[in-house]
This record gives sequence, structure tokens and C-alpha cells, in this order.
Amino acid sequence: MKPHEPITLQEVYQARDRIKDAAIRTPLVRLNVDDPNREIYLKLENLQPIGSFKLRGAVNAMRAADPETLKAGVWTASTGNMAQGVAWGAREMGLECTVVVPDNAPASKLEAIRELGAEIIKIPRADWFHLILYTHDYPGMEGLFIHSASNREVMAGQGTIGVEIVEDMPDVDAVITPFGGGGLTAGVASAVRALKPATRLYACELETGAPFAPSLAAGEPVTIKPRPAPGFAEGFSGAPSVGADMWPILSSVVGGSLIMSVADLVSTIKLLVERNHIVAEGAGAAPVASALSGGAGEGKIACVVSGGHIDSDVLAAILDGTFTF
Repeated sequence: MKPHEPITLQEVYQARDRIKDAAIRTPLVRLNVDDPNREIYLKLENLQPIGSFKLRGAVNAMRAADPETLKAGVWTASTGNMAQGVAWGAREMGLECTVVVPDNAPASKLEAIRELGAEIIKIPRADWFHLILYTHDYPGMEGLFIHSASNREVMAGQGTIGVEIVEDMPDVDAVITPFGGGGLTAGVASAVRALKPATRLYACELETGAPFAPSLAAGEPVTIKPRPAPGFAEGFSGAPSVGADMWPILSSVVGGSLIMSVADLVSTIKLLVERNHIVAEGAGAAPVASALSGGAGEGKIACVVSGGHIDSDVLAAILDGTFTF
């Protein structure tokens, strides 16, 4: 299998077998909003044991690895959710775990990483992006590096979400995933494309940092200059470009990327609490915001609510209307 080919169903089904006792099969529930043109459904990955879909890919990558490679431990570079997935899996397997994070990572995520027993190393955000996009290395680090996106086992683990969506809703018309590093989008889109080729597949991005949409328009990765994003959306906004190793997979299976405003994202986080009693972080609410905008068209639209980590004070400000950015 070439590293830049779409993830195969065989890889996804192998991942499902490996992680079946770790990741739960999350429900797909309808958003309680009346819309004559579309039915919006929520794939609730915020209900995973770590509050995020990242558990699927992280556990699959560790369980698929050579045991000799794992003796020196595992490490990752993450704003929080992949870090928690790797740390959770490492704790279950009795492995040492180190996480390299950007210096503006949300406090709630850092606390959760420490509670899972991982060591944290903070570096400047620009250096962190360079590590993720180019070097995949950090001085003195040993053990298995689990990239949050461009790792086939990680993408296959995330692809199990796509399989579950199609199994639970065979007549799904469109699927939307939040776009950060691209691992979730690549995995889910590869699985859904293989099972139901006619389904429309979209990524979604925040206006403050959206490299995928212009890259699709140009037919090749382009570099942008991201603007600061709200802290609750840092996990999927701010990358200057799409990783070169991710581009071949993503461009072959994703039909488009939808860009939303910060205001729309904030209002959707509030709507999810008020209508469905669901707490979602920025990336988790983003697909729903995109679906509500009409950008994904009509019919039955599945939105991957990727995680539920948002600082309580930020959520309170959003709910009472005092949040500013």
C-alpha cells in the first residue's frame, strides 16, 4: 500500500477489530432544528472516553505497532485531543508517553493530558506547526511518534466513524468533518467514499485559518497566513498549509471545504446546548455550523461532532451572550 493512497476498507475494518474494546460506537442523533430542506444528524464523538474521536486513531496506531518499537514509549504533537488519545492508550498498555504542545493550548486539555499520566513539553506555536507539517521529530525524543493526521493507522482508526455513519444511515446524502490536520477528514471520507460513492463529502474550516479550501481551488497545496483564532477553536484553525503527505489522499476523496465565520461557530455551540443538550468544542460544532449554512446542500447530512472539550468559563460566556473575540 502506497502511503499517499486513500485508506482502504480493509484497513478500516482491521482498525475496528483492534479498537472495539476501547472506543465506543457513538450514536447518530438528529439535530432538533426544523428545516424543510435538510435533516442534520450528529455523530457524537464527544461521548468517547476522552471526549474526542482521537481515541480511535491513537489506539489503533499503538495496537498495530511492532512491540519492540513501543519499548521506548510513545509521543505525539497535539493541541490536546490526540494527546489525550495517545496518553489514554499508553496508560492502558503500560507505556511512557510524552506530548509536545503549542504554548497556547487550552488549559482544560492540558489538565486532562496530565491526569492521564503523560509528560508535557510546550514549544512556540510556529515551531509546533513546523514539527507537524515537516520534521515529525523533536530533539531527544525516543519511541513511537504518532502523528495526529498523516499516519495510516490513525486515519484508519478515524475511518471507523465513516463506517458507522453509513451502517446507521445508509441513505446519508452528505458527511461533514472538521478540518485540522486532515486525519479525520481523510479517514472518514475514504471509508464513506468506498461504501457509498455518491455521498457528498466535505471538510469545514474556520475563516481565521483555512488552507484546504484554496488548495482545492488551486489543485495543489497553497500557503496562507492564518489569523488568531478563539482558544476553543485552536485545534482546527491556524495551520498555514495542508501537509504535503496528506494532500494526495484528501484531494482524491473530499469534494469541497466549507468556511464559516467565528460568529456562526459561536452561535452553533450555543444552539447545540439549547436544542440537543450537547457540549461541543469549536471543531465539534463546526460541521453543524456548515450544515446549517446550507453549504453542504440538502438531504440527510451527518456532522461529526469531533469533541467536547471547551473551557467552562468560555462556554458560560457563549451561553449568556457575553463572549467576545
